Amino acid sequence: MKLFWFIPTQGDGRYLGTTHGIRQTDHRYLKQIAQAVDQLGFEGVLLPTGNSCEDAWVVASTLVPVTERLKFLVAVRPAVMSPTLAARMAATFDRFSDGRLLINVVTGGDPSEAKGDGIFLSHDERYEVTDEFLTVWRKCITGEPTTFRGKHIHVEDARVIYPPLQQPHPPLYFGGSSEAAIDLAARQVDLYLTWGEPPALVREKIQTVREKAAELGRSLQFGIRLHVIVRETNVQAWEAANDLIKFVDEDTIARSQKALAKLDSEGQRRMVALHGGDRSRLEISPNLWAGVGLVRGGAGTALVGDAETVAKRLLEYSDLGIDTFILSGYPHLEESYRAAELLFPLLPIAKQTDELSSEEGRRAAAVVGNEFRVVK
Repeated sequence: MKLFWFIPTQGDGRYLGTTHGIRQTDHRYLKQIAQAVDQLGFEGVLLPTGNSCEDAWVVASTLVPVTERLKFLVAVRPAVMSPTLAARMAATFDRFSDGRLLINVVTGGDPSEAKGDGIFLSHDERYEVTDEFLTVWRKCITGEPTTFRGKHIHVEDARVIYPPLQQPHPPLYFGGSSEAAIDLAARQVDLYLTWGEPPALVREKIQTVREKAAELGRSLQFGIRLHVIVRETNVQAWEAANDLIKFVDEDTIARSQKALAKLDSEGQRRMVALHGGDRSRLEISPNLWAGVGLVRGGAGTALVGDAETVAKRLLEYSDLGIDTFILSGYPHLEESYRAAELLFPLLPIAKQTDELSSEEGRRAAAVVGNEFRVVK
C-alpha cells in the first residue's frame, strides 16, 4: 500500500463551512505540512487544482527544496495548457526534483471555471481534448519529434529536448466516472483514481476499467481519494466527525449543494447522491461518512473510527485492487501525525527507495542549434 497526504492550498482549519478555527494557509504553513508528511514517511502529496486553489506547479516547486523524499502529484489541465509546454514543465520538474513528480490529469468539471479559462467545450469534448493532449504529451516527452493533427490539437515537430528522470515519463494518474472518462483511462493512463465511494460501487468501477483496459491489452493500477478521521476509540472518532461540521447550518448546506449541482462532473454527481444534502444519512457504508461532502466539492467522504477499524476498512479497499490511498484530514498538519501514528503500524506500507528508472537525466549534455542534445 502507498499512502499519500494532501496539501490544502484552498484553505484549512478545524471546522468545515465556517471561519471558526480557520488557518492562514501561507507558504510557511504548507511547508510545515510537507515537511511533516515527508518525515512521517508518506509516499507523496496531492496538490489540488482550480481557481479556488493556489497554483499547484508553483507551490510544488517551492516545496521540493524543503523536502527529501516526498513525491508531488501535480495536475496538467488539457484544453488550458499546451501539451508540449506541459511535457517540458513535467520533464524539468522531474529532473530538478530527482524524479519526485507524478502527473494528475484533470479535465475539469466546472463549466463556469472553464469559461473563465477561455474553454467553451462540452463534457465529452473535454475528454476528446484530453485524449489528444495525452497522445502528444506521452510521445514528445520521450524526446521524439511529434507532429499531430487532431480535432482539437495540432502541433508540428513538437519536442522535449531535456528528458524526465523517470522513464519513459512520470506516471499518469487520472480520475473520472463517466463513460468517456473510463474509456480514456483504459487507453491512456497508468493509475485510475476514484473518490471514496462504498466498496461495492468501487468494486464495480474497478472491474469496468480493468475490463476496458484488458480489451486494449493494457493493465492499470488503482487509487482512492479519502479523508480519514481516526482516533484511539470509535467514540472519539465519531465525536470528531460531528465536531467537524458543528458550525454548518442548513442554509450553508443548501447553498453548497446548489453550487455543486451546476457541475457536469459525473464523479461529483455520484458524491452528492451519496447523501443528498441530508444530515440524517451520512454514514453511507460501515464507517464511511459523507459529512465532508455537505460543504466541499470533490472528495466528500471520510473513514471514521479507531485505528483498527479504519485500517480494516482501508484493507477492504486494498482487497478490491486499490494500492494507492490519497488521504487527508482537518486540520491537515495535526491529522497527518494522527494518521501516521495510528494507522502506519497496522498497514503493509510500501517502502520508498532512491532508485530511479533511468540515469539518462543525470548525464551531462549540451544543446546544439537549439534543437539537438549531445550527451556525454
